[in-house]
Amino acid sequence: MGREIKFSLVYRDMWQSAGKYVPTVDQLLEVAPAIIDMGCFARVETNGGGFEQVNLLFGENPNRSVRAWTQPFNDAGIKTRMLERGLNGIRMTPVPADVRRLMFKVKKKQGTDIARSFDGLNDPRNLEHSIKYAKEAGMISQVALSLTVSPIHTVEYYTNLADQLVEMGADEICIKDMAGIGRPATIGKITKKIKERHPKVIMQYHGHAGPGFQMASILEAAYAGADYLDVAMEPLSWGTGHADLLAIQAMLKDAGFKVPEINMKAYMKVRSLSQKYMDDFLGYYINLKNRVMNSLLIGPGLPGGMMGSLMADLEDNLASLNKWKRKRGQPELTQDDLLIKLFEEVQHIWPMVGYPPLVTPFSQYVKNLALMNVIQLEKGRKRWSMIADNIWDMMLGKSGKLPGELAPELVKMAEEQGREFYTGVPQDLYPDALDEFRLEMKQNNWDLGEDEEELLELAMHPEQYRAYKSGEAKREFEKDLAMKKAEGELVLPTTVAAATATPTTATPRTVEPVAYQPRSMVVSIGNEEYVVNISYPDSGETPQATQQTHSSQVDQLASSQQTVQPASFQQAAASNPSPQTKRVGANGEEKTLLSPLEGKFFLTKDSSETAIKVGDIVEPGTIIGYIESMKTYNAVAAEERGRVTEICFANGDAVDEDDVLIKLV
Repeated sequence: MGREIKFSLVYRDMWQSAGKYVPTVDQLLEVAPAIIDMGCFARVETNGGGFEQVNLLFGENPNRSVRAWTQPFNDAGIKTRMLERGLNGIRMTPVPADVRRLMFKVKKKQGTDIARSFDGLNDPRNLEHSIKYAKEAGMISQVALSLTVSPIHTVEYYTNLADQLVEMGADEICIKDMAGIGRPATIGKITKKIKERHPKVIMQYHGHAGPGFQMASILEAAYAGADYLDVAMEPLSWGTGHADLLAIQAMLKDAGFKVPEINMKAYMKVRSLSQKYMDDFLGYYINLKNRVMNSLLIGPGLPGGMMGSLMADLEDNLASLNKWKRKRGQPELTQDDLLIKLFEEVQHIWPMVGYPPLVTPFSQYVKNLALMNVIQLEKGRKRWSMIADNIWDMMLGKSGKLPGELAPELVKMAEEQGREFYTGVPQDLYPDALDEFRLEMKQNNWDLGEDEEELLELAMHPEQYRAYKSGEAKREFEKDLAMKKAEGELVLPTTVAAATATPTTATPRTVEPVAYQPRSMVVSIGNEEYVVNISYPDSGETPQATQQTHSSQVDQLASSQQTVQPASFQQAAASNPSPQTKRVGANGEEKTLLSPLEGKFFLTKDSSETAIKVGDIVEPGTIIGYIESMKTYNAVAAEERGRVTEICFANGDAVDEDDVLIKLV
């Protein structure tokens, strides 16, 4: 019998790579015993990354979830693992050092054994604290190399990076092939060289199935010396997720490796329960395109872990863009049209922004920047018209050192806007903040929680935690789920599992009736027809009408809407300003500042900022708020001086492009 290879189940990433949400704590507790009974897992990925933030989004306490979910594995002697993002902790944006340190202490107390830490730029400076804090807390420090394919990211590049991380104290090294685009032979060479230099360091391979390389990559990693392999299982294996346990085991057995046996009765139980959770509500947030493999992903190199959110973003932005096109009588795009344009734009701009590995958060940043470019170009505007602040931070060096050079046109744009490049240690830009959050919890009479875990949640995810505490998050989720159920947008068991020999045991589900609200209707005026798009008072939409045939009568039909045409996106020194319009009111000339895009409106993006209020005087370039879209905050700035007379949306409200955000005189 050959060398032994052990399996690690990526139950967290299986869900995140497929869709938007994750199982509830009760569902996790139901499936845990069956995962243990399978008898083949030495490790299970239980938490971290976006998993815990998603708990907050549907109104569930992530601390209760993690403690309850890790306990059965702790009791069974199976190591539990979390994923954390270095400087960004378990969120999308940089985290103060004291919050990062508390995170490791809390997660160890909650039952997490291994911290898999990665930095999206592979900057060792961002990982040094992760290694130190994990080991201080008593966790195993596993550091991941974010794998991508570029002229810069060579075998020697990754081997030297591993040397630095091991010298810093990393206990283990993971090859993180987050997009599945790593070429199998190259993965084998990287693994072999690191093993030769550090034979006692445990190595684990993590990859995604989407582009089609993964089975070959797994075999090469095994031959080269990998000790652990990340695996998935039906009904969430393959597609933009990971290769299936059964196929991997059979392949490695044939290659002569010693691999664990699988209790197939328990396997079928886990498979059946996972499908039941999809039928319950999770399937409503899984796009069918994420359930198939697609070699088009080789080009843009976008990671499997973000494909769930990508398809949701495309759907939202496509609706907004097509609404804009209908208002102007332009032909609409299909989702495939937009997807291909996005992929092409990612390939175009990736070298220009310095070849950041396309992993969280930088995969989202590059994707968002590319999507904004596509949308602006479709509207006849220029590339780079909308660049969010955190994308600028990446390009300026505030998130770490870019692997490559920034394009001259972007350097010039930064200089014209007065932006400064940063070469220092990124962590130094983000001062300690726990005392501020302790004060907020005291003022609200909120309990700090066991081992200060509730304090950690507020400090790590301020907006989401506040929405969770107020009950708003749960209400919004339930409202959205009711709409999804009414529309019937469910990934059915037959869609996902039809190709397998054994049927699932999905439980029939009763859907509560929801009043049907038509989204459009055809109105005849004279001899011409118009499509009228209908919105409702609680949807945040502005009723619109679009013309199917050209006629002056359409002006009469839409005259009551007072639709404002967007002005140019002229760059201000500190941000991307919004279109602004004027009209004469009782108190003089009234100016309205419009939303430049669809998303959620926030007056501030963190506790260091002071929100504007009615009566404030704003100057040109003053940031009046942010539109959070696709996990990035886009600053909205005033173009002229004025006094704020009305703030038209509350913090966190959904807005459409061209919605009036504030009024000034």
